[in-house]
Amino acid sequence: MIDLAEDAPSNPLLRLGAQPIALTAAALLLLIAGVTSIAIWRAYTGAAPEPDRVVTSRQLQTRTAQASEQLVEKTKGLEATQQESIDQLQVVQDQLQTMRRLMAAQQADTKRLSEQVTTLNESIDNLRQSFASARATETETPSVTRRKPVHHRVHASARKRSRG
Repeated sequence: MIDLAEDAPSNPLLRLGAQPIALTAAALLLLIAGVTSIAIWRAYTGAAPEPDRVVTSRQLQTRTAQASEQLVEKTKGLEATQQESIDQLQVVQDQLQTMRRLMAAQQADTKRLSEQVTTLNESIDNLRQSFASARATETETPSVTRRKPVHHRVHASARKRSRG
């Protein structure tokens, strides 16, 4: 004869599978016990992580917005400073151009005046040479002066008296 007890599986997991309602009930009890213990723990410590996360998130958003506004203000300040620097540089460049033009005009005037001085010096030298050569010729040849006839002298002296 065959024993019925031998036909039954000896594996304990298979025996649990035979009673699914009991297994489900045990899992449900464990789950309820876990949720209850978490709820008791939160109530006892007074810390609820969800509201803390929301508050922390809002604080981070506020800080981020403030930092963003500060960056925008600093960027605008930098842009204004950069524009002022560009304007000042343009003014300096314009002044430099004006100075260059004035310097070129002054150099042209200086060159023109220098040429005029050179021309005057040459003219003075020519006059000196001609004056020196004229004196040299006067000293070499005796001067022959023509005398005016007497009757011219008489008329000249009479004119002087009548005018005076």
